[in-house]
Amino acid sequence: MSSKRKKIKVGIVGATGYTGSELIRILIGHPDVSLEIVTSESKAGKEITDVHPQLRKMADIPLKSLSELQPEKLDVLFLALPHRVSMNFIAENTPLPCKVIDLSGDFRMNDVATYEKWYDVKHAVPDMVKTAAYGMPELFRDEILKADLIANPGCYPTTSILPLAPLVKDGLIEPNSVIVDAKSGITGAGAKAKDNTHFPNASDNFSAYGVKTHRHTPEIERTVLRFCNVDMSINFTPHLLPVNRGILATSYSQAKQGTNEKSVRDSLEKAYGDEYFIRLIDTPPEIRQVRGSNFCDIFATFDERTNRVITISVIDNLVKGAAGQAVQNMNLISGLPEASGLMTPPLSP
Repeated sequence: MSSKRKKIKVGIVGATGYTGSELIRILIGHPDVSLEIVTSESKAGKEITDVHPQLRKMADIPLKSLSELQPEKLDVLFLALPHRVSMNFIAENTPLPCKVIDLSGDFRMNDVATYEKWYDVKHAVPDMVKTAAYGMPELFRDEILKADLIANPGCYPTTSILPLAPLVKDGLIEPNSVIVDAKSGITGAGAKAKDNTHFPNASDNFSAYGVKTHRHTPEIERTVLRFCNVDMSINFTPHLLPVNRGILATSYSQAKQGTNEKSVRDSLEKAYGDEYFIRLIDTPPEIRQVRGSNFCDIFATFDERTNRVITISVIDNLVKGAAGQAVQNMNLISGLPEASGLMTPPLSP
């Protein structure tokens, strides 16, 4: 029984942002986890509920300084740190004293030059970029099991890669023809306010950003190209929705000869028919269908008139796009069912 199983000792570095608080929300209900420490340099000495009052009576946990962290006493450590900061923590703690799941973008691309170009910084531990596993269990389960450092995927890439990878692998679409049009809730921008996330600017509005320059572009490209023999260039344009949570990504790809509606549906069924957190559906999904859950809902179809394959996928950007997928990875490397602690159904309405 789960109650007799030795609990996994877990810590979180950087617990006060949206991703950190979402990790706490999930982990405090996990039957096989002991949450040993959560850190915050700016809020050390306070309770997590001082920052996130929704956790009162459920997670009255003191926030500690990073100097109090003893990773060698943990089984799994989550890094909920900003891009460009996580790699410095890894550099200072190599060799890794426990399994580390990094939720930043610092180890998601297996090419240092690409990372340095798009993130505009020299990588602190380039050797570990090549050894980190890309933490998308549905596609890279075997690699994750062998890794000490797991790079948890970005929210936009998760929504985009999951429907595209099987289609590319099965030769149904032209890799260089892909256009991804994606929309995210405001929490995807992080807890710190910005001009475009300021309420008067975001409310009752809809806008594109990062056109041609968004750093998730190469993450999508470099991950999907692992399933084909040609380099891949996509057009990726993100948009900001006036909602708190959720991502909806629509992709348009030129079909290869012989592709049809059945082959598209069969490809996704073959890839994900046995995957608990992937739901293949027959109608275009809505973000409210997955809000608060670790599900990714995918709809795919073939447009005979334009000879294009269209996919529409949705996730909760803070769960399957961040904390939930991180916990799924933790379950995997710990020998637990991947759905452990993640059985909360979506919130609707």
